[in-house]
Parts: sequence; C-alpha cells; structure tokens
Amino acid sequence: MPETGSARLPTRTELGVWRSFLRAHARLTRILEAELIAGQRLSLAAYDVLVQLAEAPQYRLRMTELADAVLLSRSGVTRLVDRLERAGLVLRERADGDGRGVVAVLTSQGLERLRVASGTHLTGVARHFAEPLDHAELEAFGRMCERLGADEP
Repeated sequence: MPETGSARLPTRTELGVWRSFLRAHARLTRILEAELIAGQRLSLAAYDVLVQLAEAPQYRLRMTELADAVLLSRSGVTRLVDRLERAGLVLRERADGDGRGVVAVLTSQGLERLRVASGTHLTGVARHFAEPLDHAELEAFGRMCERLGADEP
C-alpha cells in the first residue's frame, strides 16, 4: 500500500467508478478517432485543434494557449500543427508585439475541412455518447463533469 499521509485513498466503490469512467472515455475516444480517420482521414487530436482555432477570436491562438486547450504537450502540438500546416489547414504567424510568440491560424481550407469532418464527428458523438443515455442522465452527467472540471471543486 502506498503512503497516504493525511490524504485518504479511494474506496473500492470509488475506484470502481473511476475505472469505469476511464474505460468509457477510452472506448468513446477510440471509436470517435476511428470514425474520423476512416471517414475524413483526420485524427481526433487534429480535429480538436481545428475546433479550438475555429472557436478562437479571429481563428487564431498562441501555440501555448492551443496546447492548453487541446491537452497536448507543447511539443505534441508543435508536431501536429506542423502536419496541419503542410496540409494547408493551419498557418503560423508571429504574435503581434511579441517577436518570440507564435500563433496558429486556421486557414479557409482548414475551416472547410472542419465543416465536413464535423458531420462525421458529431454524428458519432450523438450515436455513441448521447443516444445510450436518457435526457436526465445526460443532464446529471453534465453537471458532474462541470463540477469535476471546475478550477475549484
């Protein structure tokens, strides 16, 4: 058993729920990724980058902000943006007023690619995530995720 100090360990039930959550997340991520790759030749991480840029003001984010938004390491985002840039979906520019800062910018081609890929992805989200749950379950799950994802629990 690990040293616990004053912190408590999860109960058997809590640990079981945690593992169920991880399995569900992994399963859904694998399915959604496979559908995007098969239908759009686009990874889930690349789709996420395009979404984050599409939702950002002027379709642009600093690379550090993008890394935080998509939960990838900075080097992982750099490599992914390299690939998206080669595909013409994203470009890089120097940040205004900061010679060292770099921003990723969504191109019109990237926006169109996202529009098309969204049909595949959102259909998958509805089928694999939303449809198995009833309305009350979705609302309760949403509230729980909001609480767990908040900066202050």
